Amino acid sequence: MFRSITTARCAGAVAVLAFASLAAGQALAADNTAAAAAAAPASAETDSANAVDAIVVTSYGKSLQAAAALKRSAAYGLDAVNAEDIGKFPTRNAAEALQLVTGVTIDRQRGAGLYVSVRGLGPQFQYTELNGRSIAVNDLIENGGAKGRQFRFEVLPAEMISQIEVVKTPTADMDEGALGGNINIKTFKPFDLGNKAAFSLRETYNDVREKADPSGSGLISWTNADKTLGLLASGLYDERHTRTDRLYMVGWNLDRFTSVLGKGLYTPTRTRPTIETEHRKLYSGALSGQWKPRGDLQTDVDVLVTRLDAGYDEFGLDIYPDDTTFATPQLVAGSQKVVGDSVVGGTINNVRWMASRETSLNRHDLYVLGLKQTWTPGAWRFNVEYGYSRARSYHPAGQATTRDRMAFFAPLTYDFSRGYTAIPQLTTTVDYSNPANFVGQAFDYTWKDSRDTDETLRLDGARVFSGWFTKIAFGAEQHNMNRAYLRRDWTLNDILNVPMTSLGSSFYQPLPYSGFLSLLSGNSPRTWLTPTSDAYYQKLYTAAVAAQPWSPADLRNSFIVDQKIRSAYLRGDFKFDVGGLPVSGNLGVRYADTKQLASGTLISGSTPVPVSYPKTYSNWLPSLNVKVDLRDDLIARFAASRVVNRPNVTDSAPRITVSRDSPTASGGNPDLNPFLADQYDASLEWYPSPTTALTGAVFVKKMDNYITAQNTTIQVPGRGDVLLSSNVNGGDAEVRGVEAAYNQSLSFLPGLFSGLGVQASVTLVDSKANYFAGNRQIKDDLVGLSKTSYNLVGYYEKGPISARLGWFWRSRYLQSIGSTTTAQSYIDAYGSLDGSLSYQITPRYAVTLEGSNLSDELRYTYGKTKDQPMEIYHWGRTVSLTLRGKF
Repeated sequence: MFRSITTARCAGAVAVLAFASLAAGQALAADNTAAAAAAAPASAETDSANAVDAIVVTSYGKSLQAAAALKRSAAYGLDAVNAEDIGKFPTRNAAEALQLVTGVTIDRQRGAGLYVSVRGLGPQFQYTELNGRSIAVNDLIENGGAKGRQFRFEVLPAEMISQIEVVKTPTADMDEGALGGNINIKTFKPFDLGNKAAFSLRETYNDVREKADPSGSGLISWTNADKTLGLLASGLYDERHTRTDRLYMVGWNLDRFTSVLGKGLYTPTRTRPTIETEHRKLYSGALSGQWKPRGDLQTDVDVLVTRLDAGYDEFGLDIYPDDTTFATPQLVAGSQKVVGDSVVGGTINNVRWMASRETSLNRHDLYVLGLKQTWTPGAWRFNVEYGYSRARSYHPAGQATTRDRMAFFAPLTYDFSRGYTAIPQLTTTVDYSNPANFVGQAFDYTWKDSRDTDETLRLDGARVFSGWFTKIAFGAEQHNMNRAYLRRDWTLNDILNVPMTSLGSSFYQPLPYSGFLSLLSGNSPRTWLTPTSDAYYQKLYTAAVAAQPWSPADLRNSFIVDQKIRSAYLRGDFKFDVGGLPVSGNLGVRYADTKQLASGTLISGSTPVPVSYPKTYSNWLPSLNVKVDLRDDLIARFAASRVVNRPNVTDSAPRITVSRDSPTASGGNPDLNPFLADQYDASLEWYPSPTTALTGAVFVKKMDNYITAQNTTIQVPGRGDVLLSSNVNGGDAEVRGVEAAYNQSLSFLPGLFSGLGVQASVTLVDSKANYFAGNRQIKDDLVGLSKTSYNLVGYYEKGPISARLGWFWRSRYLQSIGSTTTAQSYIDAYGSLDGSLSYQITPRYAVTLEGSNLSDELRYTYGKTKDQPMEIYHWGRTVSLTLRGKF
């Protein structure tokens, strides 16, 4: 049922221990005296929120012990990752830190961890909170897409995070919304730190971009003498230049050249060598205040403000073997090379070769306010909590997305038969570096503004008892979410088919970068003539163009989705003995009533018609968690629950977005029902010593109302027949898996080797599914699900030296289900080798060298089979040097 880990990948992981052994030979002195105290487990009755209050984490090994103590004492199934010290999360990126958690895999964009998947379910199935409160979610508006359920962890600086919990078996008092995991990100609080200050200065270098970038952060915490008042302030500035080399194909199309090939064969569509660059600037500031005027009252206030500016500049050479907009491509009979059902080689005449330049400034602002009032009179506990957050992704004035294009028409001879990990042959008879061969194409200017708000008011009450029934908890919540998405597209044809030499040299330039995919050999474009970044805009986007009214397509692209969710819960905790074994746990039920109003504009003939679609649904969500202390060091757990995950916002919106470069469109369905699942979990946890933990779990998630794709051919004015892809309920899916984790400090080893430690985990997942991509059936495959993932980390801590090296690997996974006429796509198995080496100069100052993707891995994508190459993706190694100080 499960695929085994390959020998080659294991060999790469063994390098971790070799690194740790090397570090051991360079160590100076031992200091392990606080290990047992840091890992001392809390009482079984203590909620996880309080279990780590007394743990002071000052090293990676102790952070693992604190996470194990939290897991051991929790009343439900969870895993966690902790900061090693103030401003020192285990990795620079919060998503990359989460890959240390058992059952968690991450998606990387341009080399950096971005999205999180839990137990095989993709980013949209997770529910993310900040300090226990929901947070506005909004994808950046680069390339126009924003799905609305996938939290981008890049907007929360790791330097401000003290801990992240991943809850895998929910309780009734937790917000609903996750089929994968409830992810709670906690920031530092003044009562936890007392009077302290810390700073960090970093320089980061990427070997593909070949540029160093600065960043800095600072934190100061203050409490008065009797700890009734505390204030904390922190700030961060981070700058990053990135470059990603990609050679990708949009997909493999079915039955395009039937007059030559007949039916049943796939041929390539748009193929593109491209260099993508970004200049990213992240600004973030946070304030936290705590006031405890007496023992039974406490007020907490949290404010976070973040701005991310991502200046995007992309250079591409698009090759269109199937686009009939300007010419009719023709496959030369007898030139085809067929492998299976894929035409992997051939010559096609009348192909458009289009050099393009895309630029934009994508700005993402996030504002978060949290208020919490706690009152604990005797055996009672009451909380009143308010949270408000606002996320906006948009383009500052005059810096929206520009697409500058120029093209020529010529034959394409292609050959993908070298395999999906090799550069294909893509050749033509025309020189694509000579401006005399190019004519102008359409200039696109696209403005987007996406705004999310999330507001929550929550009331909780609880009372503890001394008998077998230990606690009753109850509460109610009003949760309001709103997404307003606006988009305008201008397509200007003023220079269509005008020779570029007539326009002048200000409209084009040689590609300003060299060494495109230099790690690989192959006969494909490596450099080409490219449009400049501003000549098109200055000439074509005039004041009169900007003043044009909204077009039917603009109105069709824009929408508002408003959701109002009222929920209430009841939870009871228990503790008793069965056959001499202590048994504890909780049983509860949550009720959630969702009222949704999705509004947009549809076109009747040529007339825009505003539309609104109300939808209401309710869910009863029971949950059970049982914990059995088999021995002092051995714990068994069982959990069962009903969970819900609401559809992506764009899937629920009444919208139609038509592709600029192909006869396809995507649309929303306001009548979608949410994903629902019954999930079961059983685990065993062994803690033979304070520095060792061995845990394992099996889990099952049975999903109904699974959302699947539906294809319909529609007529679009000026475009003709267009294939519209939307979503409907109707599939079913089941996920079964097993996960295991092990971490241990090897302090029993002699001498210098006593500073060694190891952390490892593996997750094996199998899926059974039956749903559709148009009229093409998909079985036993879910988007984002890797059947095997593992990590292996070796670390060394002794005296002033600490070192860590980890290998993080996941097997292939389904990236896109495709449609009736296009094949699905898979991202191939890949891993990342990340490490750090730190030296404590003085008790107050330390210097750290960190690196990610040290083995310089590339990522590959293919279609229905490996005979359909689709993407080669290279982002290179990133290395940073950091000076940290604390007072």
